[in-house]
Amino acid sequence: MNDRAQQAEEEWRRERPDIDAGVMATVGRLLEAAQLMERDKLAPLAAQFGLQKGEFDVIATLRRAGTPYRLMPTELYEGLMLSSGAMTSRLDRLERSGLIERLPSPSDRRSVLVQLTPAGLALIDKVLPLHVANEQQALAVLTAQEQGQLNQLLAKLISGLRS
Repeated sequence: MNDRAQQAEEEWRRERPDIDAGVMATVGRLLEAAQLMERDKLAPLAAQFGLQKGEFDVIATLRRAGTPYRLMPTELYEGLMLSSGAMTSRLDRLERSGLIERLPSPSDRRSVLVQLTPAGLALIDKVLPLHVANEQQALAVLTAQEQGQLNQLLAKLISGLRS
C-alpha cells in the first residue's frame, strides 16, 4: 500500500531539506486517517439506513442525551461543531423522515426542542451496535494498548489545539 505521507515527506526532504517534513507527514496521516474513516466506514454505514453521516450524528447525539432524547438546537450544533444553518438543514431532513420532531420549548416561546421520535429512537438503537462494531473493525489493526495510546495522544493534541 502506498504511504502518500511518506512519499510527500521524502519529496520535501529532497526539495526543501531545511523544513520539518516529518511533522507534515504526521499531520497528513492524521488527516488521511480521518478521511478514510469517514469515507469508507462511517458514511457507507449511515447510507445503508437512508441517512447521511451528519444525520446519524444528530440522532446519536439526541440518543446519548438520555430520556426524553431531546435537546435545544443550539446544544446540538455546538456539540457537533456545526453552524446553525448546517444544523437546520439536517433537522429539516430528519423531521421529513419522521426521525425527529420539533416541539415548543416550555420555558421559552421563541425556541424549540428537538426530540427523537419513536422511529428515530428505534433506528439509532438498531444502527448504534453496527456503528461500534464498524469502528472496532477499523481500529483492529492496532492492539488494545495502541488504541489506548492513540486515544490519549489524540485527546492531548485536541486539547492543545483548543487552547
